[in-house]
Amino acid sequence: MSVVGYARVSTLDQDHTTQIKHLQGANCDKVFSEKQSGTTKKNRTELALCLDYMRDGDTLVITKIDRLARSARDLHNLVHDLEKNGISLKVLDQSIDTSTSTGKAFLGMLATFAEFETNIRRERQLEGIAKAKAEGKYTGRKATARAKKGEMLELLQGGMSKPKIAKELGVSVASVYNVLKDNELDRITELEPEGEKKEVMKAVVKTMKSATDLKLEYDELTNQR
Repeated sequence: MSVVGYARVSTLDQDHTTQIKHLQGANCDKVFSEKQSGTTKKNRTELALCLDYMRDGDTLVITKIDRLARSARDLHNLVHDLEKNGISLKVLDQSIDTSTSTGKAFLGMLATFAEFETNIRRERQLEGIAKAKAEGKYTGRKATARAKKGEMLELLQGGMSKPKIAKELGVSVASVYNVLKDNELDRITELEPEGEKKEVMKAVVKTMKSATDLKLEYDELTNQR
């Protein structure tokens, strides 16, 4: 019989090291981990591998119930599949063990409350956004690189290099190049008459990237590092 751990965080910039260490401290023989949303089983390849690896009599260990599933229904379905295959579930932080009747009941209650808390948090967030919009305070998503085109052109005309512009405006260097290239394309095509000639000019400018241009960009990037 094996004790198998499963760790999960939702995004790539999050760290599951603490979960893994906790699982290893719980004497897990093997630990599966991934960085993937828990709202669905889709794309959770490590979870699928974990479940496929386990056998009758094994125990699956997680740190919290929301590491396995985000909704009560998904959690119940997963626990049902585990039980059907003779696998028990242990949740370290909530001291749950589905190998006991008390543990099964407690798991169900916690799953319901966890889902309720998530829904309440979402409702409050939506209410906050609605209130901010009504008061004219809602700013929405942060401006993208293209929304900062005017600032980029102003800084460029002031003699600032593209890497420094990227750092100043909090965007990538590639984004600066793309916005400025599109601006140059718009400027050139505006000088051409409407119709087929204008479309040809657009196509030429889009594909026009000489070796000299690339060398200059490379030199500028390396000199500013």
